[in-house]
Parts: sequence; structure tokens; C-alpha cells
Amino acid sequence: MSKFRQEFKPVNPSLTQAITEVSLTRRGMMKLLSAGAIMSTGLVGFPEMSFAAETPVKGGKLRAAVANASATDTLDPAKGSNSGDYCRQFMFYSGLTELDKNLTATPALAESIESSDGITWQIKLRPGVVFHDGKALTAQDVIWSLNRHKDPAVASTAITQAKQFASITAVSPSEIRLVLTQSNFDMPTVLATSPFLILRENTKDFSKAVGTGPFVLKSFAPGVSTVGVKNPHYWKPGLPHLDEVELMGVTDQAARINALMSGDLHMVATLSSNDVKRLRASGQFGVLESKSGMYTNLIVRTDMKPGSNEDFVLGMKYLQPREIMVKTVMQGFGQVANDTPVPPWHPMFNKDIPQRPLDIEKAKYHFKKAGMAGASAEIITTQNIEGSVEGGQLIQQLGRSAGMNFQVRRVPYDGYWSTHWTKDPLGYGSINPRPTVDLLLSQFYLSDAPNNESGWKNAQFDQLVVAARGERDAARRKQMYGDMQQLIYDHSGTLIPTFISSLDGHSNKVKGVEAWPTGMMMGYRFHEFAWLTA
Repeated sequence: MSKFRQEFKPVNPSLTQAITEVSLTRRGMMKLLSAGAIMSTGLVGFPEMSFAAETPVKGGKLRAAVANASATDTLDPAKGSNSGDYCRQFMFYSGLTELDKNLTATPALAESIESSDGITWQIKLRPGVVFHDGKALTAQDVIWSLNRHKDPAVASTAITQAKQFASITAVSPSEIRLVLTQSNFDMPTVLATSPFLILRENTKDFSKAVGTGPFVLKSFAPGVSTVGVKNPHYWKPGLPHLDEVELMGVTDQAARINALMSGDLHMVATLSSNDVKRLRASGQFGVLESKSGMYTNLIVRTDMKPGSNEDFVLGMKYLQPREIMVKTVMQGFGQVANDTPVPPWHPMFNKDIPQRPLDIEKAKYHFKKAGMAGASAEIITTQNIEGSVEGGQLIQQLGRSAGMNFQVRRVPYDGYWSTHWTKDPLGYGSINPRPTVDLLLSQFYLSDAPNNESGWKNAQFDQLVVAARGERDAARRKQMYGDMQQLIYDHSGTLIPTFISSLDGHSNKVKGVEAWPTGMMMGYRFHEFAWLTA
């Protein structure tokens, strides 16, 4: 029986003269672009931050900022699409399970989850949990919260995962039976993700954020600010430490960092490598580097020209300046990737897939085979997707030698996700880490996934995703995920040049925070654990 019960507690050797003369900074990278230089580097290592155990101070207001802000900011877990949404939703709601810093699913609103076959799951709710308005949590709240994702009218980002729910019934007011369409032993981890946070039954007004989370909503202004005050009836004794949290959306990088350094903000997400240098030099700030599966990817839509031609896509894959990006744009805060979304450190990573090099001649060959020699194409970028502008400019420079004329168009970040993402023939995406390979592949690569970025459809891949969910043998499951990575590597239109370390900055007054592999800002849950010194 599967039980879930516990108490809460590749290298291009050629270096040009231009590289040796240019310091490896963003300014240096632009000089490299001007010189048309090609380079290869190793990875640069940085020390991890460590935190001594201290007695938390209670009270105070912490002001934090993320890089996302728009009129589409939401408090509905089904609609969350970026780190800002995830942070604010974890402020007000709790899930049946939650992930710790080791990516292990632990009990939350569920006191236990048990299954003998991966299909039928018995879920017992934690007693004594109440919503912000005083209503007791019951099985009906859970049933409604999970079932709503299956309704196409809800337009949930988790509709693909929710299709697994064959039936959800109440055994008693505090116990639920969840039956899946097929075996999935990752279900406790699936239920820990933000879309499946639990709401009050029949919630219609998502401006109130009535949940069971650590904070109660005080105010919400989409695109500007979200304020929460401490939930005195939170089900975790002693948490949160803070009396109040304000989460702001500040899309301007310089403004965000300057506000941190001036004391107007206590914590900010999405630092650049230059920001890290500034903060560390002052001695008044800490930096959290979370090595995770986050990546910026160049999306080539395979269901429209020119990406509908596989040779064009392959040409673009050989034109990826992976080592340059890690060394110059990220200043070593990242890893070289290989066009698959599974990072090299992950136990399911397929190490047998050869590292695809930057190869101008091969790119030129495939562009010519696609009938694109001398053709023009536009790459859409935006400043707040890390590395997209620099990546587009590098490809523009390299493309000239490969017989392509690329134009790079930078568009405003506001409205980018609704207007450009997955809609342009060539454009950039930014994917936050997912706790399981299945969630990652199900959300972004299944043929019917709502966020299938490149419009890629492959029946063999779809079958493997479903089969792997119910495979208990670790070796067989790893082989299946390896085969899926091979299919993505060979045929998908999502080009992943690097994995990016998540970099957050905070005042030395902020304690209790550390790097988590589940995502930036302690897996979007910094507000639950952080506290302020006097």
C-alpha cells in the first residue's frame, strides 16, 4: 500500500581573440555581439547561503515585490500563470498537501492520503481547520475545489491534470475518496501545486480570497499590490510570524532593486547577476540562489510557418548560444540545457542524449533544406523574461552566418502573456519549476495541454505520459521519461538553451528565508516563514 501519513513538521573548444579582450558582463556580451564572437565556457559555481537558527520575532509588516504585474493578476488558483499569482495565492489558501524544501509532498489540509493501487485514494482531512470567515473545512469544499478544474468554462490551467479525476465522493464530512482514470502515484505531489489549493464550496467572488491560508486578504489591486494580515486561526501553530505582508508587482528591474536598497522593500524576486554583485558588495543584503528547473525558452510554433518545417526547427536548435548565455547573461547563475525541460541534476534526466552544440554550418544546412536560405524571420522578446532580449540578439548575430535574417522585436511586458506568448511564430516563454516531471510534461507538452507552447503533437509521447504515471518500477519509469525527453529533443518546437538559477534578494533584517528548489521566494511561500528583526 502506498501510504502518505505523517505529522506536519557540451563544449565548443574554439575561443576567439574577442573573448579574451572582453570582460564577461552584459556590457561585454554586447561587445561580443558586435564582434560576432563565438565562445564556450564551463559553469561557474557560487556558494550557497546558510542561515543560523534564531528565535523568530513576532509581528511587523514585510513588503516584497515580484517582477510580474498586470491587470490579469488573479486570486483564483485555477487561473494562476506566473510567480506573482502563485505567491499571492499561497498567502490565502492551503492545499491538501504541500511541498517541503526537498520536493517531498507532506500532509497539509489532508491529515493522510493512502492508496494501494495508485487509482483509489482515501483522503482524511485535518480536524479543526476553519476558513477565514469561520466556516469549518469539510469534504464538500474539497470535492468542489477539485472538480471545478474539469469544467472547460473555468479555463483552469490544471484541466489536463484534472481529467484524471474519474470521481470524487465524500465518505464522511472529513473523508474523501478520489478515484483516478488510471494509476498515478504522483498524486500527493500533484495536489500540492497551486491550482489545487482548496476553496470554499461554490466560491464565485475571487476578489475575497476566503481560504485557510496563513493570511487574510486586506486589499487587492491587480497589477499593483496585494495586502494580507495574519490569520489568527491558521492551522499551523506558531505561524505565520508576520502581522502583515504586502506583495507588490514591480516590473521595472532597476526600480525593484533600488527600492530594496533604499529600504522601501524588504525582499524582491528575479535578480540579475549585476544586482547580486551590488547587493553583496553593500554587506546589508542576502541573496538566495535556488538551483532549479526554471528556464527561458525560445518557442517555435510547429503548427504555423516557418516552424511547421522540421528542418527550420532543427536549424534553430543548432543556433542556440548555450554556453555564451550561461557565462555572459547569467554570469554563471545557470546551467547549459539541451532542449529538454528536465535539468541535468534531476534523477529522471536522460544523460544519454548527446549535447547539441552551437553549429553554424549545420544550422545553415537545415535552413537551406527548409527553403529558408536568405529568408527573414521575426523573434519577439520582452525585457522581463530573463535572457530573452540577449538571446534574441545573439541569434540575430549568429543567424547572419547561417544565411538567415532575424529581426528582434522587443514588446512591452504588460499584456505579453495574453497577446504574444504561444501566439507568435517565434517568441519566448518562461517556465517556473514543477515538482514532478509528469506535471511539467502534462502542462506543456501533451497534445491537448492548454499550455502546449509550440503546438507540438505526438501520439507516442502522449501514450508514454499516461503510462509513466502508473509505473511503480523506478527503472522502467526512468526509461519512459528518458524516451519522452528523446522525442522532445528530436521533434518539439521548444528550444531550451539554459536552466536559470532563481535569484531573490532580501534585507539582512529578513530572517527565516532560504533557497528552495520548488521555485523563487521559497517556493512562493516566503511570507509563511519569514520574520523581521527589530
